[in-house]
Amino acid sequence: MQSLKSAIERLASLGEVERDPEARQTFLNFREELTQGKIRAAENIDGQWTVNVWVKQGILLGFRLGELSESAQDASLSFVDKDTFPARKFSVRDRVRIVPGGSSVRLGAYVAPTVICMPPMFINVGAYVDEGTMIDSHALVGSCAQIGKRVHLSAAAQIGGVLEPINSVPVVIEDDVLIGGNCGVYEGTLVRARAVLGAGTILTASTPLYDIVRGEVYRATEEKTLEVPANAVVVPGSRALKQGKAAEWDLSLYTPVIVKYRDEKTDQRIELEEWLR
Repeated sequence: MQSLKSAIERLASLGEVERDPEARQTFLNFREELTQGKIRAAENIDGQWTVNVWVKQGILLGFRLGELSESAQDASLSFVDKDTFPARKFSVRDRVRIVPGGSSVRLGAYVAPTVICMPPMFINVGAYVDEGTMIDSHALVGSCAQIGKRVHLSAAAQIGGVLEPINSVPVVIEDDVLIGGNCGVYEGTLVRARAVLGAGTILTASTPLYDIVRGEVYRATEEKTLEVPANAVVVPGSRALKQGKAAEWDLSLYTPVIVKYRDEKTDQRIELEEWLR
């Protein structure tokens, strides 16, 4: 991949990249490797998630090179988008279940065999979705988001994209995580393996996470994203405001709370997931 990496970095530095005769073919080669999962926007190296800046550069290059193009799914549905990132088409050989009903996956997103996509859902360019994961109805996997094995993104779950700044690690959901309905995970948040997010939990870079089991408060910093510990069970909570009018009016702010760590009882409550695969 070194030659492809060097080519992408060179093209990304050009002011008028569309004038380069090799630019589009280089991008198409890059997009194919991205779609096949041979390269990815971020990867786990010795337990630390590291962004591959040149991969993000390649995705942005595609938007620079792309031209608006019309496409049609059938006689009643038409779309206008950059021709460098059309919708993916799947076959039985891909071993990905795409249930009928209006779902869409962009080229440049990796979707592993045995992934299940329930309608309607959307997977954006640069995303990586690993084996055995289920993406439920109205769920979003944003650009460059990294989704592990056997993850369940429940209905209306939103996994935010982080394409820019290019040196920012995207949202990462590790293996065997359950994301409840109407959850939102944004701004580079890292959810470690086997964690459970209860319905309606929102995680962002500016949201402190309170761990009432260990007596800790987890926050994102300039050097580190918000991290949900492995096996944590997180639910929506609130914290009282104790100053000024907020205290006088008895107001509270939303905050996610770790109420327990995953145990046998938790596993029994979510084991039904296996029957749906």
